[in-house]
Amino acid sequence: MLALVGALTLIATGDPAQLWWIALLAVAGAPALLAPDHRLIGPLSRLAEAVVIGLAASQVAVSSTLGSSVGGLGASAVLPYLAVPVTVTALRRQFREGAVLLGVTAATLVVAGGFTEVDGGRQLGQPGYLAVCAQWLILAGLGLYAAGTLHQVMRVRAEGKPQPYAEATRLLTQLRTVARQLPGATLDPGGISEHLLEELRTVAPVNRGAVLSASGGGRLVVLAQIGVDRVDWETTLDSDSAIADAWASQQPQTAARSQARSHTGGDVSSLIVPLVAGVRTVGLVVLEADAAHAYPPPVVSRVTALTGPAALRLEAALLFDDVRSLATNEERQRLAREIHDGVAQELVMVGYGIDNALAYVDEDPKETAEALRTLRGEVTRVITELRLSLFELRSEVDRHGGLAAAIAEYARTVGSAGGLRVHLSLDESTARLPAATEAELLRIAQEAVTNARKHAGASNLWVTCEVDPPYAQIEVSDDGHGIGDQRTDGHYGLAIMAERAERIRGRLEISPRQPSGTTVAVVVGSSPRRDNVRGSAAAEVE
Repeated sequence: MLALVGALTLIATGDPAQLWWIALLAVAGAPALLAPDHRLIGPLSRLAEAVVIGLAASQVAVSSTLGSSVGGLGASAVLPYLAVPVTVTALRRQFREGAVLLGVTAATLVVAGGFTEVDGGRQLGQPGYLAVCAQWLILAGLGLYAAGTLHQVMRVRAEGKPQPYAEATRLLTQLRTVARQLPGATLDPGGISEHLLEELRTVAPVNRGAVLSASGGGRLVVLAQIGVDRVDWETTLDSDSAIADAWASQQPQTAARSQARSHTGGDVSSLIVPLVAGVRTVGLVVLEADAAHAYPPPVVSRVTALTGPAALRLEAALLFDDVRSLATNEERQRLAREIHDGVAQELVMVGYGIDNALAYVDEDPKETAEALRTLRGEVTRVITELRLSLFELRSEVDRHGGLAAAIAEYARTVGSAGGLRVHLSLDESTARLPAATEAELLRIAQEAVTNARKHAGASNLWVTCEVDPPYAQIEVSDDGHGIGDQRTDGHYGLAIMAERAERIRGRLEISPRQPSGTTVAVVVGSSPRRDNVRGSAAAEVE
């Protein structure tokens, strides 16, 4: 900036001697540059810069080669430097200091202009001089004001919006607390909707009714309904119907025709009440009676008195359902891939076998009978696999039994189904690991046991579980033919175990077992000292 101001001064005055003002600015600003964080040196240095800027602008305006006819336009050569100290104060969030600098500069320009003579008069009386000074002071002031406003907005937003994880923790904590206090402890949209319809039956005539909610794509879904027969309700929000009107207007609507696509005719009265939580429509209640004028204003008032509080309950349930879906989406994808790669493909092969047997049923009855017996065995095996998969999904770490008991139960069940002799070694402290860590360790152990049963061709299975929080080690070994490549890439089950171990900051180790087989081990935390006394249970089952 100094170089630019120097060049402008030289152009405006044509006098190299005027550059001494630029040198004086450099001297005044040097302390602030060398000690920017000092409590006194920085502000005093910037104050000196403001005084020098005012004096320099006045003198350069007088010496300008453009002459007095342009009224002190030469001051524009120096005043741009005012942005330097003002910007520094803005960046340091010293907005009051920036305002003081502007005031000192303005005062210096006025005083210097009042003592400087131009063409027999005072420079302060030149309109051009005043206009140029005011222009640059206003520009600097606007810049300082904009910086202050931006800082204030950012500070308010930072105070009003916690960081995403902190906000998520706060909301989930509140949700858990509130959910435990709910009547009936339910956050199920269907259950809340059914309860609401039963309540409405007591205050209004209802032959059939439903609670509808948005599902995306401009359509509604039925959360619950009452009546003798199932009803094909109008679920399109862009149609010409009382349902669409109620959704858009957020006001109850009555109609003398049914809101069902398949209504057979006759006298009917419909009442559609939107469920509004705050400013958002979360659903609709549709009530119908097989009579004319069944919903006069007093009945509508009684219905809305019940639907008002229900809207908030339904919104909470729908939001909780969304959170639950997000939390379980990954596990659903894993299960879908496992079903696709396992049971689904095996069922396809059974289907091919049935087709082949049918093709030769007339040509070779004996061969067909043998093929059918083989297929029956395959079906039995697939059903066994499916039952074991369902057992794996149901298996959870019981808060009283502990991780070791859950792993032992799974290993015994799967080992018995797979004809494996299971050897268990359990050593678990009375202290517990975090619930999320226990869940991931159980899934890793289940995957390792399943791999041994399905792919290893083993006769024996050794399962070791050692838990002493924050340390834990789970080890699953078999005497099968082993895995030729112990890398997790290329093996879907191994990759899943590695991802789970990484989530709990554990270490997954896969190694060959001598003389044959594979060992899968997962370790969480560092090994504890062995000299401390702890309550533990050790068991050996063969």
